Amino acid sequence: MAGKSSISRKVFMVINIFFFICIGLLCLLPFVNIFAISLSSSSAAARGSVGLLPLEFSVKSYEYVIQKPDFITALLVSVKRVALGLGIGLFLTIMTAYPLSKEKSNFRFRTVYVWYFVFTILFGGGLIPFYMIVRNLGMINTIWALVIPSSLNVFNAVILLNYFRGLPRELEESAFIDGAGHWTLLWKVYVPLSVPVLATLTLFTVVGHWNSWFDGMIFMTKPSNFPLQTYMQSIIIQPNSKILTKEAALRFRVINERTVKSAQIFIGALPVLMLYPFLQRYFITGLVLGSVKE
Repeated sequence: MAGKSSISRKVFMVINIFFFICIGLLCLLPFVNIFAISLSSSSAAARGSVGLLPLEFSVKSYEYVIQKPDFITALLVSVKRVALGLGIGLFLTIMTAYPLSKEKSNFRFRTVYVWYFVFTILFGGGLIPFYMIVRNLGMINTIWALVIPSSLNVFNAVILLNYFRGLPRELEESAFIDGAGHWTLLWKVYVPLSVPVLATLTLFTVVGHWNSWFDGMIFMTKPSNFPLQTYMQSIIIQPNSKILTKEAALRFRVINERTVKSAQIFIGALPVLMLYPFLQRYFITGLVLGSVKE
């Protein structure tokens, strides 16, 4: 029985590894192809002959993109959005999760507030009331329209409050005996012990803000206020007339629309690709530890 169990386990592991390798390649290969196109010449991209390796290597598309004012403006808007969204989002998440992690004896109406936040996950007012609120608050065409409405993610707050509830109560009791208050307990004990889950929430928040494009499309009427992903959507999904300028026409011997779009896609994805390796070791740990208790 032990031998049969061992053989079946090995077969399962081989099939499992093969399956996930295939899934990983399906996710990775299109991105590799886009990167190869961005580094290929105009003629090779136009022929559609670029596979996983660049043909007739050229970096002219990246030179053009970096010098393109619209792209740089959208990139700076996204960077500003991520910086503000991450700071405000983590602060509000921590301030929400801490009191909700307390027992009913310490926070009498804890259950009422928890269900109040859960209700917002299950039901929403719809896009039109959402837009009207943002407009009436005077946030249209401002960076705050991209930051404030999504500043408190209830899912993140639930993960963090569950993590807080899993911390030993003896730490809290010891801090109170030493004269610490709730504010000191939160920032000197709870937050330093919550680095894994906070790193996970940081990754969620950064990726969410960086990849969001729909709110930029509905809240921004001026293209100069578009975040990067909204700008990318406007040039890739919709016809792009700006690239057909006289300046661009002079560059068509070394670049074309496809190589330029591929270069912009790769640059747009690069910040998240650079951030993920530093937070990967916290990712699974934070999720598991934050989901142990209700």
